[in-house]
Amino acid sequence: MTKLSDTQLVILSAAAQRDDRNVLPLPGSLRGGAAAKVVGALLSRGLIAETATDSQTKADAALNRIWRNDGDGRAILLHITDAGLTVLGVEPEGGNSAPTGADGAPTADPPQDAPAEPEPAPKARTGTKQAKLIEMLRAEGGATIDEIVAALQWRPHTVRGALAGALKKRLGLTIVSERVDGRGRCYRIEDAV
Repeated sequence: MTKLSDTQLVILSAAAQRDDRNVLPLPGSLRGGAAAKVVGALLSRGLIAETATDSQTKADAALNRIWRNDGDGRAILLHITDAGLTVLGVEPEGGNSAPTGADGAPTADPPQDAPAEPEPAPKARTGTKQAKLIEMLRAEGGATIDEIVAALQWRPHTVRGALAGALKKRLGLTIVSERVDGRGRCYRIEDAV
């Protein structure tokens, strides 16, 4: 399953509820580079798509309904794709996903969605500090933050970040911790049964 941020879910959910399936307007707090980054991520995953219209309407500063203008000045709209609807658990309706122009009338056919390929599961690299960290956490009794700091020559906050980010979020490993007498808090990887 595709993992989405809260902001991405809000954007896709709002688009799915609109009759024209337009992604815009974006949430009010999302502007400038942050908006471009979130939209770019959704575009690259095929969850939304750009559609050129015949309209010469200029994109407005608030990103109200038109995302951008192409080189010919035509308005480019953003709309949720069938893949985006599927990620939300919404069954795509035939013919209802056509994007519309700024005036509300359909102006272009949606692009054909490529078949969604499952994202490959990230793999731990071998011969790296991350691999050494995983090895330490899989060892009998796990490892403490201090032991990992000494072995990898990392700072404690870097170890915590690697546990929460690289191992938990990116690799999907289950990290458990428990207080052990004489050692302190020990962390270990709990393998799926």
